[in-house]
Amino acid sequence: MGSFSIWHWLIVLLIVVMIFGTKKLKNMGSDLGGAVKGFKDGMKDGAGPAADAPAGQVGNATAAKDTIDVQAKEKS
Repeated sequence: MGSFSIWHWLIVLLIVVMIFGTKKLKNMGSDLGGAVKGFKDGMKDGAGPAADAPAGQVGNATAAKDTIDVQAKEKS
């Protein structure tokens, strides 16, 4: 039981196209591409200077001024 040949993959591709149709496959491809692009953009945004600081520490002093301290109260 070796690896699949090119003919196996062509038959699988033909069956998938017959089941879903080319329009739906095109839409799924563009949706997947948009999701990957969004993920990459999110990873770029998160790779700023604050990401280099150890967990639990603030990257710079101005970020500490911008935070708001709140006290949680229990619901009775």
